[in-house]
Amino acid sequence: MPGTPHGNRRRDTPPPRTGNSETEVLRGFLDYLRTSVAAKVDGALEPPVRTTVVPSGTNLLGLLSHLTFVERSMFLGEDVTSWEATFRTAPTDSVAEVVAHYRDAVERANDVLDRCTDPGAPVLRPRSARPAPSVRWALTHMIEETGRHAGHADILRELIDGSTGR
Repeated sequence: MPGTPHGNRRRDTPPPRTGNSETEVLRGFLDYLRTSVAAKVDGALEPPVRTTVVPSGTNLLGLLSHLTFVERSMFLGEDVTSWEATFRTAPTDSVAEVVAHYRDAVERANDVLDRCTDPGAPVLRPRSARPAPSVRWALTHMIEETGRHAGHADILRELIDGSTGR
């Protein structure tokens, strides 16, 4: 039953075991959060997935849309003209499509990161007129950004259908 403490409970996934290098640890935690946030949206039902249940107007599908734009901006160098607009999806965008777009952005970002061997060097973005941040900074920022929104997604999904866990 939605909103009850006895909703759909998934078992929590523990933090990842990663390699020992700085980059392996950062990428491991980022991928862990990416997987968690996508799982929160994947399988959510329409229309509740786009329903705003908090005063800010944030909804579960919009959170994943926003994170897609952040991945593309940070690692692919794509420009975003309105960050506020990234939280909105078209009424015709299905849950499966938004999740697929996110996973595609993550895959493309990881392709860029695979070519970055020095965490102190700039991200090797394929296009952008803006200076690229260091790989270290970009990974740390994306962990913070994705973790923050994964927490929001946890709460929104539980409010929608009682689903908990990561």
